[in-house]
Amino acid sequence: MANNFFGITDTGKQRQNNEDAFIAEKSGDGNFIIACVVDGVGGYAGGEIAAEIARATILEQLQFIAGDIVPLLVNTFTIANQRIYEEKVQNKDLENMACVLTLAVVDVLNNKFYYAHVGDTRLYLLRDYSLIKISKDHSFVGFLEDSGRLTEEAAMDHPKRNEINKALGFAGQISKDPDFVETGSSPFLPGDILLICSDGLTDLVDKSKITEILTSSEDLPPKGKKLIDAANSRGGKDNVTVVLVHNDKERKQHSATKPVTTVKATEQAEAITPTPVKKDEEPELVVKTKGNGGTVAILTLLCFIFLGGFIWQFKKNADQAAIPKKTDTLAVRHIKNAAELKLQDTINKLKGHTLLLSAADFQQPIILSDTLHINKDSLYIKTKGAIVFKKDSTYSGPAIALAANCKYVVLDSVAFDGFPTAIVTHNDALVLKNVQFNNCLTPVQASYLFPNKKYISGRLFGSMFKTDSVPVKATH
Repeated sequence: MANNFFGITDTGKQRQNNEDAFIAEKSGDGNFIIACVVDGVGGYAGGEIAAEIARATILEQLQFIAGDIVPLLVNTFTIANQRIYEEKVQNKDLENMACVLTLAVVDVLNNKFYYAHVGDTRLYLLRDYSLIKISKDHSFVGFLEDSGRLTEEAAMDHPKRNEINKALGFAGQISKDPDFVETGSSPFLPGDILLICSDGLTDLVDKSKITEILTSSEDLPPKGKKLIDAANSRGGKDNVTVVLVHNDKERKQHSATKPVTTVKATEQAEAITPTPVKKDEEPELVVKTKGNGGTVAILTLLCFIFLGGFIWQFKKNADQAAIPKKTDTLAVRHIKNAAELKLQDTINKLKGHTLLLSAADFQQPIILSDTLHINKDSLYIKTKGAIVFKKDSTYSGPAIALAANCKYVVLDSVAFDGFPTAIVTHNDALVLKNVQFNNCLTPVQASYLFPNKKYISGRLFGSMFKTDSVPVKATH
């Protein structure tokens, strides 16, 4: 399946520069295909810069993909948005820059894809010669078209068709709006094709023409080139970008069912009527008894004596167990300090998926006398300043424990000092970025949860973590 994805971009016939960018490649672990189209907004320089920041962020964040994928995509969009916004704040010449984009992560092995979308780039699914629009345009004209108030032809000719109401870089915080990023997942069956494209294609080429090109017998590169040519032949008013992904696994062929032969009523009656067994062939049920009544009485008496002794001993042991031992009162009880209580309470009450920890809010290092528990589906813990977790002298447990239901938890730029075990996690939920372990016997203890009585195949990847002597800087 080396040729099952392809991407192409073109400046078009009327633009001098290309503000589009795309991704069509496998993830770092080789298990997924990353397909993305980014359309920059904001003039000659700004659009290109915003598109490149988004593209670089996606490649960085999706180098290794694990856990619950949709929250991972949303978090990636959140990081890209923040980087674009910070760049435009620092450079007044870029204050209008932003970008719209559609991202799909495709799991061909398991016949599924996941997507995230902001703006008016589009995601289509071709199945059985039918082209289905998956994403919704975040624009007024797009809303009118998606709701059936405008036909495709009328929307293509509408003077406000390119006015969008959502883009990365418009606002500093998008995590406060849970509906800002459109997300979803869908089966991706053998024979299906995904099309991701910029509005430079869909503003000029209608659905029927796109379907005609995609359903041809050609490979993906010629199909992509023909889509670009179709837009340019109609004026090429904008940059045009196309990314295609094909599930080229063989379709399952269902064998024909053999017709059921009709049986005559008399034959059917004969078939279901059991053959009678002759009486002289029937086995006799014989029960033999012996004259042992006295022996049975003696054995019964002994059983009662034994049972009474057992009950007496059990009651005696239960009464002794009810008496509290003196050593119970001497058990060590961990009393959490104010910083621990504040941090655990913050994690428990967090409504979003991103937690920013500032060193100015906590006395350093943060001394832990008990475990910090994370019980959220997904969480991104980012620090501002040097955050160090240090073991209390009387404590021997882990610093952080992830619950079994955690799917994607990122720890960014924190340090652990002196813990026998720093982090306890399950499956592939944990992602580390610039994390240090100082004098920790077991930095990370991971357990894998499998269904009971099932056959498990696969391997644990040993190259998902990288070590370095200096922190990895964010890509801009």
